[in-house]
Parts: sequence; C-alpha cells; structure tokens
Amino acid sequence: MDTLLKGKVNSALKKNPYLTGSNLHFEAEEGRVVLRGVVPSFFQKQMAQESLRSVEGIQEILNELEVMGKSLRLDK
Repeated sequence: MDTLLKGKVNSALKKNPYLTGSNLHFEAEEGRVVLRGVVPSFFQKQMAQESLRSVEGIQEILNELEVMGKSLRLDK
C-alpha cells in the first residue's frame, strides 16, 4: 500500500506546473505524507500541499517545506 501511495503522491506533485524545478522530497506511510525540501515562495509551499488534498489514501499532510526566496538564497 505504501508503494501505491508514494506513486500517487509523486504523480500529483509532478503534475503541478507551479512546482517545476522545486527541490521537494516526501515520505508516505500509512496515510501520512510529510513534505520536505526547499521552495522559493510561500505560494509554492501551499501548492505542494494543495496538490495532495485530493489524493486517495492520504489522511494527513505535514508540510515541512522551507521557503527560501531568491533574495535569501545562500548560493547567490
């Protein structure tokens, strides 16, 4: 079941055009999904979570994505 859920989560995140190029990682187990990584805006953080709301099998979403805008990035 977790393999199926992971596939659904991965597919939902990849289909969202607002998340292209984002550094997202997730864990999915027993209906619980934890989003981790870095995104450039709060909008993208919210879009990642919203992408998963309609995924069958998810009971809980923990959004631990960090927002690091372009002006805050350490590599620039």
